[in-house]
Amino acid sequence: MTYEVKRAFKYRFYPTDEQAAELSRTFGCVRYVYNWALQLRSEAYTLRGEKVGYPATDRALTALKASEEAGFLREVSSVPLQQALRHLQGAFQAFFDKRARYPRFKSKKKARPSATYTRSAFRWRSGQLFLAKMSSPLDIVWSRPMPKDAEPTTVTVSRDAAGRWFVSLLVADTILPLRRTRTAVGVDAGVSSLVTLSSGEKVANPKQERRERTRLAKAQREVARKQKGSSNRAKARVRVAKIHVRIADRRRDFLHKLTTRLVQENQLVVIEDLTVRNLLKNGSLARAISDAAWTQMRSMLEYKCAWYGRELVVVDRWHPSSKACSVCGQLNGSLSLNVREWTCNSCGTRHDRDHNAAQNILAAGLAVAACGAGVRPQRNFVPHEAVGVEAGRALVRTGALPAERGGEKVNRRAPLRRGT
Repeated sequence: MTYEVKRAFKYRFYPTDEQAAELSRTFGCVRYVYNWALQLRSEAYTLRGEKVGYPATDRALTALKASEEAGFLREVSSVPLQQALRHLQGAFQAFFDKRARYPRFKSKKKARPSATYTRSAFRWRSGQLFLAKMSSPLDIVWSRPMPKDAEPTTVTVSRDAAGRWFVSLLVADTILPLRRTRTAVGVDAGVSSLVTLSSGEKVANPKQERRERTRLAKAQREVARKQKGSSNRAKARVRVAKIHVRIADRRRDFLHKLTTRLVQENQLVVIEDLTVRNLLKNGSLARAISDAAWTQMRSMLEYKCAWYGRELVVVDRWHPSSKACSVCGQLNGSLSLNVREWTCNSCGTRHDRDHNAAQNILAAGLAVAACGAGVRPQRNFVPHEAVGVEAGRALVRTGALPAERGGEKVNRRAPLRRGT
C-alpha cells in the first residue's frame, strides 16, 4: 500500500553576484519583519494585555511597507515577508502548546539566514527554478533525482555559516512501504559504541568531533587573536564554521546510513527514551554525548519507520535495562558507568553491560507492542527470555508481525527471532 507524503529535497546551488545580493537583501528583510512582528506582539500583550494574531500583523505589515522608514521592504518579494509572519505564528503556537519556549529575536550573526517562497513567488520550468525578482534560474547541483513529474509547492533558500547556499524543494512523493519481516531489534545507545544491538552487534562511534578537535582548536585560537569587528576575524570565523559543517555533514551521513539499515532489516525497532538534556549536565561526558547525536538518530528512526511501515517502540527511561539480568531478571543494586561487564549474583551469567541492556530493551519493547502498555520499573523484573517469546507469539497472533515469510508458513509457536 502506497501513500503520499510531503518531502523536502535539499540541494546546493551557486548563485551569481546579482542573485546573491538579492537573496542577501531578502534574508535581511525577513529577519527584520520577524523581529518587528515579535516586538509588536510582545508589547501589545505586556503593555495593553492585547493578543495580536497573524491577521493583525499582516495588516500592520502592509502599513509598515507604505512608510518611508521601512521603504526598503518594497524592494524584495513580498511572499518571504508574509511567510516570516506565518513562521512567527507557528512559533507562538508551539509556545502555547508547551512544545517550545517563548519566541526569541533573530540575531544577524547567529540566526541562519533563510527565505521561504510559495508557488506565487517562483517558476518551475523543465527542471529550472526561477525565483521572484530574478531573471535567471538558480545554478543547482542535482545531487539526487527528484520524484518523476514532481512540482515544488514551497521553496526555501538558505545560507549556512560556512557561506554555502542551499535550496530546499517541498514536493509530494509516493512512499512504498518495505516488505514486512519477522525480525525485531533492541537498540542501546552509548558513547564508546554508538549503538549496541540485541543481536550482539556493536556499531563503533565514529567520534566525528574528536577527529577534528585539533584542527578546530587551532582555528578557534586564530579567531581569538583577531581584532573584534575586523575583516580578518570574519574570515577566521568562516574557517571555524567550515570545520563545524564538515563534522555535522559526516555525522548526519553516518546516522542516515545506520538508521536506514536498522529500518530495512527489522519490522520492530525498540529504543530507550533518553533525556539528553539532563545527560548533558554531566560535565565529563557532555561533549561526547553531543557528538553522538542520540536525539538526531531518534528523529531519523521515527520518520523512517513511519514512512516504510515499520514500528518504533520507545521504552520508558526508568526501565532498569542495564542493571537487570536478561536471563533470570535479578536486579543489580548499583552499577557505575565504568563497569562495562558484570556477573549476575543469582544465575552467575557474565554480561556485557550494553548487550544486556539491548536485550532488556527489546523484551520491554515486545511487551509494549503486544500489550499496548507502558513499561515501568517493577520490583519483580521478568527476564527477556520469558517476555520475548510470549510477546513475539502475541505479535504474530495479533498480526503486528507476519506469520508468513517468503511464501512459507512459519511455526506460530516458535519464538521470535531477535537481531538483524
